Amino acid sequence: MTGFATKTVAFGLAALLLASCSDLGGEQENPSLTSSWVRPEDPQEAIGAKEHPNVLATYGGVYENEKVERLVAVIVGKLVAVSDDPSRVYKITLLDTPKVNAFALPGGFLYLTRGLLALANDSSELAAVIAHEMAHVTANHAIIRQERLSSNAIAEEVVSDVLEDSSAGKVALAANRIRLSQFSQNQELQADTIGIRMTGKAGYDPYAASRFLETMEGYRRFLSGSPTTLDADSIVSNHPPTPTRVRYAIRHARNFGGPGFGERARERYLDGIDGILFGDSSEEGFVRGRVFSHAGLGIRFEVPEGFRISNEPKAVMISGPGDLLTQFDATVLSKRTDLKEYLQSGWVKGLVSETIREEKLNGLNAISAVARGEGFRFKIQLLRKGNQVYRFVTAAPQTNTNLDAVSRRITESFKLLSKYEVSQLKPHVIRIVTVKESDSVRSIASTMGVSSNKEALFRMINGMKPDSTVLAGEKVKIVAE
Repeated sequence: MTGFATKTVAFGLAALLLASCSDLGGEQENPSLTSSWVRPEDPQEAIGAKEHPNVLATYGGVYENEKVERLVAVIVGKLVAVSDDPSRVYKITLLDTPKVNAFALPGGFLYLTRGLLALANDSSELAAVIAHEMAHVTANHAIIRQERLSSNAIAEEVVSDVLEDSSAGKVALAANRIRLSQFSQNQELQADTIGIRMTGKAGYDPYAASRFLETMEGYRRFLSGSPTTLDADSIVSNHPPTPTRVRYAIRHARNFGGPGFGERARERYLDGIDGILFGDSSEEGFVRGRVFSHAGLGIRFEVPEGFRISNEPKAVMISGPGDLLTQFDATVLSKRTDLKEYLQSGWVKGLVSETIREEKLNGLNAISAVARGEGFRFKIQLLRKGNQVYRFVTAAPQTNTNLDAVSRRITESFKLLSKYEVSQLKPHVIRIVTVKESDSVRSIASTMGVSSNKEALFRMINGMKPDSTVLAGEKVKIVAE
């Protein structure tokens, strides 16, 4: 749950001449940044510009980090110089979300999440991702996709059967549009081919694509074994099967020679992402296992075993067995309006008035009620402190008998945090450390600021295989507070 900024970094050919030239001398220049990057004579750019605010709303806004921006600018500059369309202006946006994703829209709008940046392990891997997205643009996949989207009637009311209000509705619609707009598998493989050729021609290791694909597969396995399952709009959920892509990627990389060709620029990359946010930010709240905490709101709650928390830009979504789904958000209510009046004000469809119950819950004024929609029952529970109202809406199929118990368990865990507890809520970041002679994977992983799966997480973020070891003198990533 967060707000978002509107700044985007544009990397055009003119801006990148400095970046491309300076790279030959050590990547020391800071390329020009501009916010006036939509050219009226390019209709594709107008399409991308129209969708851009939806992307920001869906992915938590812009992530601003000058070190990372410089790192990305240099890589983009080298790729533009060898691309099939060096006159193309690319608009690269770094998105403030832990989701691992990259995608393109018409007109050269390219998006990279900080989650993806944190997962990559060298400049060549990021170059492979960016080149892949550039390939979608130069092959006109993005405009083909947009035409397909325009021919589909996407219902605006897809969000909910029960909530009338909804900034969350617009966000969910944007997310739905992005999921519906994924490229075909043939387009993905074509973009892989073009992207690997660009990566190698730019002087980067062409095998980086296959290496990062394997890291992504490790990421998928790591998430599938934790309470947080794979996001539907994650990069690894909407592409062809990983083994197929790895096999093709290696085949195309061999056109440049055997492994060892090209630059990886690992230390330069790791230095660039040192300190990057990992996971949720302070503004959007923290998911730590089964607990959600928010410093700004000063609240926390816990979900039952086997449930998953997804921290979206406008709401927290909780999913569990039996198609149970809970949405949590907060709103401001005039002190002159009581909870019952608010509950009956029309924002809940299908409200069953005789089920309304007022009570005290954890010292707070609270109210609950049941609503019914086609095939579903909904439990609405509101808690109030002053003019702040915290809303839990839980939905389940009518055949599911656990709705009331699950809803109650979540809301009973809700509590207000003390100032000290709020002060202890700190975001996780990636830190780069140098391996000592006495270090092992286990000893370094034990220093990480996470509560569980430390060694598995350490291996995953460093792209290490299960039997890999660390070497004295090398730099590795850890998760710290």
